[in-house]
Amino acid sequence: MGTIFALEQYIMKNFFYSLITLLIPIFTFAYGDTTNVPLKRQLFHDKIKAEQQKADKIDGKIDGIIKVSALEEVNMQVTDAIIRKVNKLRNDVELNQVLDTDNEKKRYLRYIENLVKSFTTNVKSHKLAPTLTPQLVSNFTDILKANLMGENMASYISQAHYNVGVINSEIFKENPGYKETRKILFLKYIELHPDKILSSIGPYVDEPFADELVMTAYRRSPVQIYNYAQAISSPQGKLIKRNPDNRIKTIVQLSSRKDALFYFPFLDDLISGKQTIESISKFVGTDSTKYDSVGYYKLLVKTQIDYYSRLVNKDTPVAMLGVNGLTDMLKNRAILHFVTPINNLHDVSNPAIRFKAIAPLDPRDLYYMLVLSENDIYTSSYKHAFDYMLNRMGKRPHGDSLLMSVNFDHFKKFIKMAAGYNRLDTFLRTMKNNSETLMKGFVANLESSSSEDDFEDAVDVADSYGSIRNPVLLRSMLKYVSDNEQRCIKNGNARGIKIYNLLKTIFLSGDSTNHIDLSKEIGIPPIYTVENSTLADDTGRIIEQVFFYGDEDGKGSYTSFLSSFPSTEWKRTVKEQWVEIKSLKGKPVWIFANRPLDNETDKDAQAQSALIDYLDVNNLRPTFVVHRGHSYHLKYTIKQLPFSAKIIMLGSCGGYNNLKQILDYAPEAHIISTKQTGARDVNKPIIEAINNTLRAGKNIDWRQMWNNLEVILSKAGRDKKDLFDDYIPPHKNLGALFIKAYSKAGGT
Repeated sequence: MGTIFALEQYIMKNFFYSLITLLIPIFTFAYGDTTNVPLKRQLFHDKIKAEQQKADKIDGKIDGIIKVSALEEVNMQVTDAIIRKVNKLRNDVELNQVLDTDNEKKRYLRYIENLVKSFTTNVKSHKLAPTLTPQLVSNFTDILKANLMGENMASYISQAHYNVGVINSEIFKENPGYKETRKILFLKYIELHPDKILSSIGPYVDEPFADELVMTAYRRSPVQIYNYAQAISSPQGKLIKRNPDNRIKTIVQLSSRKDALFYFPFLDDLISGKQTIESISKFVGTDSTKYDSVGYYKLLVKTQIDYYSRLVNKDTPVAMLGVNGLTDMLKNRAILHFVTPINNLHDVSNPAIRFKAIAPLDPRDLYYMLVLSENDIYTSSYKHAFDYMLNRMGKRPHGDSLLMSVNFDHFKKFIKMAAGYNRLDTFLRTMKNNSETLMKGFVANLESSSSEDDFEDAVDVADSYGSIRNPVLLRSMLKYVSDNEQRCIKNGNARGIKIYNLLKTIFLSGDSTNHIDLSKEIGIPPIYTVENSTLADDTGRIIEQVFFYGDEDGKGSYTSFLSSFPSTEWKRTVKEQWVEIKSLKGKPVWIFANRPLDNETDKDAQAQSALIDYLDVNNLRPTFVVHRGHSYHLKYTIKQLPFSAKIIMLGSCGGYNNLKQILDYAPEAHIISTKQTGARDVNKPIIEAINNTLRAGKNIDWRQMWNNLEVILSKAGRDKKDLFDDYIPPHKNLGALFIKAYSKAGGT
């Protein structure tokens, strides 16, 4: 009976959305004015309609559907809110008896215009989640009605999500409750961003909640206390100084030291007396002694292991997490003192010279260096450091002993990386009879995160499966996933059922004999192909945007990039801040790349911003986006990704957090990434292959394209082939597929 009911619900839901999809183009812009609009106010209604049309253009096509999500139902809800409900609002203004003058009606029509304008701006800048759109319009409507009666809007702002409240409070700045809403929004903001408490508390230091917020800042990000304790005459400095808590006083004392940040990771131990300033200063250095980079790193490792054992027992050390916390400092030092030096010497053939920096490290030191440098370490650096770690463990290394010695801290990330660099089999052979237990643990309890939004471990499992070549291990992982799915079914754990069922389906689809079509099974767009027509706009043009950065590497990449476009086939127009490259043969492919102007003065950032404004004004919506720059530039590209992007090519994807953010911003994107920094000699043939396919009007088939590229780069030499092997095509990016599927299945 339950199955029949569920089937009926499914049919009704899909019927409803199919019906809405058919009707929306009819009633959106054709849904005009249901009441007579006087000519003197027609312009104000037209301005609202123009903003609605801009919202419809977000995905590059005016089709009556505001497409800002991979979920059809979300797009339907957004369209209904911004079109139908907004149309009703403006018509209601015309009929409202309270607004009895022309100027008052115009003022309220401007409010509505600003609502739609703010929606588009904030969605495009990724400040407003599309799912909040119905709440945005509903909250606006409530405030509009309250404003008509001269009532305070504060109670409505307090009920809304922070981002909704920010938009609506600014629209109704003249409301008598505006000042009160600032305090409400501040409290909402710091709940979302506890690391920003002290940077934004200035206007509220005399409020009753101020002292308690200092303690919240300490618990979540104690470095805030240090930063502001130094500014003793500032409002924040005075607030901190008056706090009687001994822990705060300890930080205030530390803040007088110029090297205090080196001591922060050990704050818990300093407060408890387990360590002292003197014992740590032996490594940090003093006026008479030098900084000992190896000794300091080893002390961080030892403290990380101690702190993690407390964390496992639900006793979270306050100095462990957050910016400049222990784990952050440990990662920073690992990359600075060990990973970067061996990366920089990647052309040196003598391992004794290249890897001299890591010679003093023991297995635990190397373990943390590896797991914390996922987005920075080169493939050759990882492989040698991994082998060196095993060698340092003796003639008969025991991997289980190593993991036990670090309390299994970051062990899932360790397995994921070992699989990605083809070292997992090697490591498992060191574990004798415990390897099966380890892999069971790797796959187990993926549903246990406290946050619905956190499924990094599941993504690591998916990525690992995509990297493993051992058929026995693949079968074992599939079995463990199936066993965990049954466990979650037995326990009625809906989140676990969803995670493990998706993993199982994705794993099974890798074997063509199972005949599993992921697009049909889990409702995501095709993974092996991209249709040419889906990349083209209403005029048939395919728009490509390339992000360059103005350092030396970026300038070299830009020069190499331009050489891919011979004048017989492409027309190049160089502007002050960007270059335009348009195809002369085949289908219209228009490429826009910002020039890599000086990054020391942010000229490259200004060029990117100017180009984005130009594309927006001219209704040019990029569907192919390329990031050309180091991994530390990637966050700036991600923040500027358009929703319209269908193909995104990166250097290193930067791990789970960046991958998820990319798909939040461009939910249908096929992502090409690499395990290390992108290489010009590999980027160039990949981009050329894609552009030539698009110009020919053909659909992209990733399997065929990757096979062809493999042949080309194999002939180019071993070095280029090795670099190419580190690139992950969209159809093999199982982590990205899982994130798409999880979101499609109702995740966040």
